[in-house]
Amino acid sequence: MQKHKPIFPQHHSVITSTNNQRVVAARKLQTRKHRQRQGRFLVEGFEILHLALDAGIQPIEIFYCEEQCGEKAIQQLLNRLRKAGATLAPVSTQVLHTLSAAAGNVYAAPHKAPPNVIQTHIVATFALFEVSFQDIALTDDELILVLDGTQTPSNLGMILRTADAVGAAAVFLIPPCVDIFHPKSVRGSHGSLFSVPLVEAADIPGLFRWLREKGFRTMGADPHLGKFWNQENWKGRVAIVLGHDVRGISDAVRAQVEGWARLPMTGKVESLNVAVAGSVLIYEWFRANRLES
Repeated sequence: MQKHKPIFPQHHSVITSTNNQRVVAARKLQTRKHRQRQGRFLVEGFEILHLALDAGIQPIEIFYCEEQCGEKAIQQLLNRLRKAGATLAPVSTQVLHTLSAAAGNVYAAPHKAPPNVIQTHIVATFALFEVSFQDIALTDDELILVLDGTQTPSNLGMILRTADAVGAAAVFLIPPCVDIFHPKSVRGSHGSLFSVPLVEAADIPGLFRWLREKGFRTMGADPHLGKFWNQENWKGRVAIVLGHDVRGISDAVRAQVEGWARLPMTGKVESLNVAVAGSVLIYEWFRANRLES
């Protein structure tokens, strides 16, 4: 049997133990405590990794399985990660599966992925990064999202992806909220985490004062208040405020909201998924400002 030729000959020592110190440290990045302690987070996915590099996020460590990285596109991605300064660590298939699962891949186990799902066979760690108010570029009639107490990582990922699709200027997170670097948030955003400025804003009056100074009207989503969502005026700079899936918008934030868009419900359900409600309002703003202008 022909011996497998390493992709990078200088990296010939393959990690085969799931108890390896580097592997254990990477798996611990599933938790917020260890992400903050180590100053890095997990990323997996072909497009997501490219978008992270495009955004200038610093890769730290790359785990890959040489036997599964034969495709040219994957080798080019590995080269790009290496040139960006990452440390490369070849691992066995078993080790990669444990890291892939830690990165939020529901198809991490062998033979579980459907035919249309492309497996990257690369799990990377990137340095944590912060975005401030000063990093937000406002040039036109912009959209901003304010998420009040969002707790579900997958919801945050979906909202970021939709915000990116319409070119939103920023997303603000009011704590207590989900960690933006949670593996399911990163994976669910499909790389939009690196495209849309995402800012944590604990100072609620300060955030809404900044929005007013920049000319934004704040619009909250509610099943009973305001006009129907498709009858509201969405022209211009708008900040859409979304609350917790069950509890809705908190009293402290509700006091700052200027207007309301009604999303009625006639069935048995008591509330809409926040990502679904947000998507309806986001695209209503998009229609008014980008499709009709």
